[in-house]
Amino acid sequence: MPRTTQNPRLYEFAKRGAEVELRELVQEVKLLIGLFPHLRNLPDEDELPRSSIVAEDSGVSTKKKARRRKRSQMSAAARKAVSERMKKYWAARRKTEKE
Repeated sequence: MPRTTQNPRLYEFAKRGAEVELRELVQEVKLLIGLFPHLRNLPDEDELPRSSIVAEDSGVSTKKKARRRKRSQMSAAARKAVSERMKKYWAARRKTEKE
């Protein structure tokens, strides 16, 4: 999948293609269920339930997007403390490499 920062136009084309592919897959699922009505309610728990693929009569996936966790913001003092700690750490590493 192209990154949006590299080429936004290419990303939009990929996004449109994915949307078309999803619509085609939904139509194929509806066709298969029309041909084989017993697939509407799959009895086997190991098989993927229909509700997780297609919402009833909507043609849209029912799975929710995963929420991204927010990063906690560091204060200026905390950044400075980390900076000093890392400077000390890398100075010690360089010192041991020379020996």
